[in-house]
Amino acid sequence: MTERKPLGVSFESWIDRQIREATERGEFDDLPGAGKPIPGRGEPHDDMWWIKQKLRAENLSFPLPGTLALRKEAEEAKAEALGARTEAEARRIAEEMNVKIRDSHRKPLSGPPVVQPLIDLDEIAAEWRALHPVAESKPALPEEPKQPKRPLFRWFRRR
Repeated sequence: MTERKPLGVSFESWIDRQIREATERGEFDDLPGAGKPIPGRGEPHDDMWWIKQKLRAENLSFPLPGTLALRKEAEEAKAEALGARTEAEARRIAEEMNVKIRDSHRKPLSGPPVVQPLIDLDEIAAEWRALHPVAESKPALPEEPKQPKRPLFRWFRRR
């Protein structure tokens, strides 16, 4: 334990003397993180930094409330639909997500009251077509030559 500050000495000079003496004794040598950059330097201040650090250190995850998890899943489904191979597959992915959203409208989920709107299938299809212009145009197959129509043979007229 450190000694008490003597009367008549300013805090600054007393603290500076203690730091200087500790440095001379080598108490600041081989500290963990010595010579490494300060973590989080240059990032915006976050009041919950220590909680996030603890979750990362112990490899834990914090589950999102149901409504926020649904919103995140809808965003991921929309991104997946835009990356689909075909327009039909994009529509199928969006429709599957719409089924989950409709279910959430019927039975309430945990978390803040957030109403997730349905994904517009036509909008997804239009965005998909804009991102995949080559897939839209397929090479035209050569047309078969048209054969002239033969008159129908009506056997019943021969009688």
